Amino acid sequence: MNRIVGSILFIIFVQSISFAQIRYERLEVKAKQSFTITGSDILVVDTLIMRDSARIILNPAIRENIINAKVAIIGKGCVIFGRGAAGEQGKVGMVGIREGAPCRNGGDGSDGLNGNVGKDGLNLSLYLGTLKIKGSLIVDLNGGDGGDGGRGGRGGDGGSGTRVCRGGNGGNGGNGGNGSNGGSGGNATIICKACSDLHLLNGHQLLLKTYGGFAGTGGEGGNGGQPGLGPTQDGRNGKRGIAGSNGVVGKTGIISFEAPAVKVELDNNK
Repeated sequence: MNRIVGSILFIIFVQSISFAQIRYERLEVKAKQSFTITGSDILVVDTLIMRDSARIILNPAIRENIINAKVAIIGKGCVIFGRGAAGEQGKVGMVGIREGAPCRNGGDGSDGLNGNVGKDGLNLSLYLGTLKIKGSLIVDLNGGDGGDGGRGGRGGDGGSGTRVCRGGNGGNGGNGGNGSNGGSGGNATIICKACSDLHLLNGHQLLLKTYGGFAGTGGEGGNGGQPGLGPTQDGRNGKRGIAGSNGVVGKTGIISFEAPAVKVELDNNK
């Protein structure tokens, strides 16, 4: 009984894998056109042709993407794109209230918001039978840049003074938001059965980008508000807000490729 149940589960598992694949006998991406992988993370092709400036966009909803092609023919300026999205910048802080009533202090500016973290680049496993690059192929798996922090809001101006009270102080500027971290670069794995010169193509006709995203910059502190002026004594300037801290550069992904004559793993540092 257990063997029967195990066999049924195995068949279901195999079928689910086959259903998850996108399969073509021949896939030709026309010049300056794009093909987007959707609904799956696996593209299986007998013959893959990318004309000049053609693009294949990996499925951003799934971190692991696989392209399996028996024959791959690549034109000029082609791209396989799996770059992580950049993080959004933090919003600028609100300006403090400018006090219209005499002798009152201006309102403080609000703090800028933190930037959002850059998304990680996608991982790509590229399994090829043969590879012919007539021009160049860029595999872009860089991490997204971290979002910059928002600038702190300016402090509001103080109210004017009178004969019985001094001018109001300017409000303090808000603090800048923190910059966020860059996303990690994706990992690139290329295995080609009949590519004895794969290591010679790398860095020339084959460009693998797995860099981490740049760090977001901390937002500047907001300026302090102006003091209110009075016949007897003026108010004080508001203090400038504190600048936000910078994020951290994303980690670089790993490049590995294997061909009959060579097996290499690279740490693609900047």
